[in-house]
Amino acid sequence: MAAPKKGRGPAGGQSRPGRALAIILIAMVALTGGMFWSGHTTPRLGIDLAGGTSITLKAKAEPGQESAVNETNMNTAVGIIERRVNGLGVSEAEVQTQGAENIIVNIPRGTNEKQAREQVGTTAQLYFRPVLAVAPAAPQTAPSATPSGKPSGSPKPTASSGATAGEKSPTPTATASTQGRALTEALKAPSPTPTASSSGKPKATGTPQATPKPDPATAALEQKFTALNCLDPKARAAAGQGVKSSEPTVACGEDAPGVWSKYLLGPAEVSGKDVDDAKGVFDQRRGMWIVTMDFTDSGSKKFQSITSKLSQQADPQNRFAIVLDGDVVSAPSVRQTLSASAEISGSFNQQTAQDLGNILSYGALPLTFQTQSVDTVTAALGGDQLQAGLLAGAIGLALVIIYLVAYYRGLSLIAILSLGVSALLTYVLMALLGPAIGFALNLPAVCGAIVAIGITADSFIVYFERIRDELREGRTLRPAVERAWPRARRTILVSDFVSFLAAAVLFIVTVGKVQGFAFTLGLTTLLDIVVVFLFTKPVMTLLARTKFFGNGHKWSGLDPKRLGAKPPLRRTRRTHAPVDAKEA
Repeated sequence: MAAPKKGRGPAGGQSRPGRALAIILIAMVALTGGMFWSGHTTPRLGIDLAGGTSITLKAKAEPGQESAVNETNMNTAVGIIERRVNGLGVSEAEVQTQGAENIIVNIPRGTNEKQAREQVGTTAQLYFRPVLAVAPAAPQTAPSATPSGKPSGSPKPTASSGATAGEKSPTPTATASTQGRALTEALKAPSPTPTASSSGKPKATGTPQATPKPDPATAALEQKFTALNCLDPKARAAAGQGVKSSEPTVACGEDAPGVWSKYLLGPAEVSGKDVDDAKGVFDQRRGMWIVTMDFTDSGSKKFQSITSKLSQQADPQNRFAIVLDGDVVSAPSVRQTLSASAEISGSFNQQTAQDLGNILSYGALPLTFQTQSVDTVTAALGGDQLQAGLLAGAIGLALVIIYLVAYYRGLSLIAILSLGVSALLTYVLMALLGPAIGFALNLPAVCGAIVAIGITADSFIVYFERIRDELREGRTLRPAVERAWPRARRTILVSDFVSFLAAAVLFIVTVGKVQGFAFTLGLTTLLDIVVVFLFTKPVMTLLARTKFFGNGHKWSGLDPKRLGAKPPLRRTRRTHAPVDAKEA
């Protein structure tokens, strides 16, 4: 008799339920303590629950470079956009790909939300182009720059009035020309500073030379510059479309709120990829805000070459334009040759300096993006959706509990305690996964948690029914609990594996908010296995030793009479033994 008893104990784990309960208790205490220690005591909410803005961007390749829209470039763009938005102080922004061509940017409700939306929209490549001419925004018959390099009567530009090396540009004594020579030779072969006549045509100060006749491409560009109207938003957006970085172009720049100028720009000499770091800082010595830039090794050589040429020119041809998304965001002057680092100074305040630094740091996207949609969710609407989701979850949980109490009576206590443990672990993990991996609880994720209630309850029901089957066969509760566990365990594992596999496939093949549903479903399925193995089974083993459950009380849910239990077969054999003895 000793050998079978020794075999039953380890097989069912009947003698050591406290070990499993200690493990899950330690895990719960550790996770809960980590949640309070991290300071994130509530799950991070998604845009549809907390409110904010969701922006959909579609990638567009340059003409002839359709293969550039690939997974590598899309992932690079996601990283740059995320750093750009978070660089504004917008915490917990979500940036992820959707399909092969789209990027979803979710900006939570916050103080810098509007500013982040504006910078997310400017997602084109960043270039440094030399300025060949500047003119007023409206079309002209004779495009020429004023002595200050800005339109007459225009306010002083916020960023374009600065000079690299931290010096103000002196008032120039010459105007800029838009002749073909200025376009084709401004950078390749810098000529002596021209002096302008009243007609806007340059006069040579050295040996007279014949002015070369502009080629058709140059003439077309000059005509485009002359006709460009930067006061028209559509004209501003179409100014540089389809132009390669190696070609000259025209662009518009906002010198001050509502005040625009148009620029004639040379080929790009430096790209945004050559900028290693840039930021807006306050110069204590001069008491002003400036923008500092650091270049990569290859970018330093390019920047040194272009600044050495520009420093020999007169305004505005001594400027380089920082062009993002076809707009000139700044056009500082160059006073000396620069290489690895530089600074831009001018009429900056804290916001404009930090904005420009942010653009320079994170503006080099490998693709051009077009804004497909901008959806704004108010905090009130998000709160209503959250309340609706929580109400649906509470109703579902209440219905499950009512069913368990009505059908299983005392056994429902074990199920309710197990559901509570599962809910606690789910909440704590969601709160910790927010700052850890960026998980955000959205409405589909709430739906996944509600569906998980049924999955968890199904595991309890499988185990309870196996125990009741053993009782119907005439066994007592303690051996029934141990004999039912191996068969119930296999069924639970198979069922949860199928649910987890479905959640994993759904998470891989879908994008956006549906992934929140799949992630929550997979997480709660794994927690179901943990709770059933480390809590439900050990608690059932302990309660089977009590008189209430062990003796089959009518309210325990394990009453043999109510279950229709069969009498043991060995009792039947004993009743016939006296009869046989008398006959003998």
